[in-house]
Amino acid sequence: MGLKEMFSLGGQVALVTGGSRGLGLQIAEGLGEMGARVAITARRADELDRAVAHLAECGVEAFPVRSDLSAPGAAGPLVDQVLAHFGRIDILVNNAGATWGAPAEDYPADAWRKVMGLNMDAVFFLTQEVGRREFIPRRAGKVLNVGSITGLGGNPPGQQMYTIAYNTSKGALLNFTRTLAAEWGRYGINVNAVCPGFFSTKMTRQTVDRHGEEMVAATPLGRLGGDEDLKGAAAFLVSDAARHITGQFLAVDGGVSAC
Repeated sequence: MGLKEMFSLGGQVALVTGGSRGLGLQIAEGLGEMGARVAITARRADELDRAVAHLAECGVEAFPVRSDLSAPGAAGPLVDQVLAHFGRIDILVNNAGATWGAPAEDYPADAWRKVMGLNMDAVFFLTQEVGRREFIPRRAGKVLNVGSITGLGGNPPGQQMYTIAYNTSKGALLNFTRTLAAEWGRYGINVNAVCPGFFSTKMTRQTVDRHGEEMVAATPLGRLGGDEDLKGAAAFLVSDAARHITGQFLAVDGGVSAC
């Protein structure tokens, strides 16, 4: 197999959660550019419609599925719809997530449960569903979890980013990645993660507005993540070029985690 063929995703189907905007849409676009057909999920139909139109302009075939992954039992019907439309799932990108800001001593219990429910519980149940219905029977599959550099340590002092639930969930996601990779390797399934640094998205906009200059100053490459900075890493980790890589995470953060 030549190198170009190893990077190609032609003929494959990728399911990208939270794929209607931000990092999820960027990943969906990147996988589509490499030849994959993509199913994208989100809670809002209008955001899905805009995303599908954007992807079509990029030459990417996309199938939208409105789904609230935080709802009990959401994984099964979601997988049903994707399989009914495409007939298979080769790649699962767990990107959907939530955050909430409050000091640890005042953190609301319902906020903690919301963040953990979507960022970790939903990831497990969807991955389990896709794994047992598609990946394990076919002895093949790629799982890509979207973590965060906040899962590698605490927030920078002085920046008042009170995101203990988000950071904790992303730390758990990395250990989930390693554990599942070890368990499912015997089935030929690769499980890896990308850990973005600060990208300007809807989720991070308020933080970037308050601390953007400090963040840029603390980044060796001197800028925040842009609209194309996650695409290559994601496409690589779900391609055959990374077929001997599993249980790993790749920080895409301009060098912040190296400091």
